[in-house]
Amino acid sequence: MKQAVIVAHPNAQSYTLAVANAFAETAAALGGEVVIRDLYRLGFDPCLHADEMPISPQGEVREDVRREREAVGGADLFVLVYPFWINAPPAMLKGYIDRVLGFGFGFGPDNDSLSPRLMGKKLLSITSSGAPRHWVEDTGALAAVRNLFDTHLARVCGLTVVDHLHFGAVTPQMSREAVKRNLDQVRQTATWLNQTDSTI
Repeated sequence: MKQAVIVAHPNAQSYTLAVANAFAETAAALGGEVVIRDLYRLGFDPCLHADEMPISPQGEVREDVRREREAVGGADLFVLVYPFWINAPPAMLKGYIDRVLGFGFGFGPDNDSLSPRLMGKKLLSITSSGAPRHWVEDTGALAAVRNLFDTHLARVCGLTVVDHLHFGAVTPQMSREAVKRNLDQVRQTATWLNQTDSTI
């Protein structure tokens, strides 16, 4: 199973990168084909340009987008790893979805409408927040992200959402035990996905 791990955090030593690496290393150890797209280290440009818009006469696919689509093309599972900033995904990740996973890849024209192009593929999100998980749940922030980001992206592209792991109270003061516990849960999820047949 090919897995595209798409991670967005400016600090290479961050908890977010540790989560992405824990998933990727576990999946690879179980025989999965894993591609990591570390958007900040790649220097990815998240800004959608006018000539990339579907209504543009040029209909241009820029070279950086072409490279990314080649890298993640054929993935059976897309894993989005990111922190909540102002209770939303970072602009870097949103721009990646706009430019790479959007029109022309995740969905495309079908007569007078649009049709999904990633039917049968799966989506997993792994997120974190500085606020405690219960606060993110009680305020509706987690449900909002799931509805407006996970569910909508999945419906438009034809993906199946397999899970959304969220870890709260991720701060510089969190204990090593808490980090280990969270990473163990990420590894368990990677193990489950890589040991279960493709009917999930």
